[in-house]
Amino acid sequence: MEQAKDFILRHFEKILVVIILLASFIGTYLIEEKSIVLNFYYLPVLASGYFLGRRLGVLTAVFSILVVVISSLFFPNSFFGNQDFLKSFAQISSWAGFLILASVAVGTLYEQNEHRIRDLKNAYIGILEILSKYLESTDRYTKGHSVRVSELAMEIGVAMELPRAEVENVRVAGLLHDIGKIEVSGDILRKAAALTTEERELIDEHTVKGAYLLSSVGSVLKEVVPIVVAHHKFFIDSIDKPEKDIVGMPLGARIVAVADAFDAMTSDRPYRKGMTPREAAEEIIKNSGKQFDPEVVDAFKHVIREKLESI
Repeated sequence: MEQAKDFILRHFEKILVVIILLASFIGTYLIEEKSIVLNFYYLPVLASGYFLGRRLGVLTAVFSILVVVISSLFFPNSFFGNQDFLKSFAQISSWAGFLILASVAVGTLYEQNEHRIRDLKNAYIGILEILSKYLESTDRYTKGHSVRVSELAMEIGVAMELPRAEVENVRVAGLLHDIGKIEVSGDILRKAAALTTEERELIDEHTVKGAYLLSSVGSVLKEVVPIVVAHHKFFIDSIDKPEKDIVGMPLGARIVAVADAFDAMTSDRPYRKGMTPREAAEEIIKNSGKQFDPEVVDAFKHVIREKLESI
């Protein structure tokens, strides 16, 4: 049931287009006034161009035209009645031309808008990445941490065969998962001795502070915010919460949690020596099903096995 719900949410636009297209197809046989029926096909074509882009919009238009042409060949009386063939051909040809033009126009607008949003998102990510790297540059122990977490999280996402958009969100979340530490005192972050309870609480708040910071740029990074805010949660504490609930632990956060923990364990700190990659991997595997998502850990094992073999 949960898998079906996730499939519907992931492919909602495509399912909507197919439903509208089927409704138009059924209307071709149930409605006698064919000029009205032809106009129905604008709905799936416009929806496809608006939600899915120019290529799928044009394909939907071509498919709609083929459906109508084939139907008119099998049921000519239903479509044309006593009309002259040339007049009927001109009517369908003009309709088909406008249908193609509509799909191209709407699809082009969609792709231009997507391009602008992508450029804006990259600009925000670049600025925040600079801030994150500046924060890490003041501490030799955490230098490069976000980049390494981002790369490992992305590799795990690819190993799990996630869609490209989800892998990109995981990559960006890995880069920005500690951005909230900008609002934490550098003295606390670089403290060699054990932290007090108050200091630990201040550091633990960096996930929420990071989420607020990313939310301030508007909807551009809205998919990244739930990942950043939940990447320190334990899997066992969140399995009963809804997948998309911001207070739960979305899949992207479970991936970043594993990548973040692995890099933290293998990095030196003022108060301890870092583990070897093999020791850190064994620690993560040991906590599979408790602190970490078992499915993510399985993908992590595949990724880390290749890394260890190349060492």
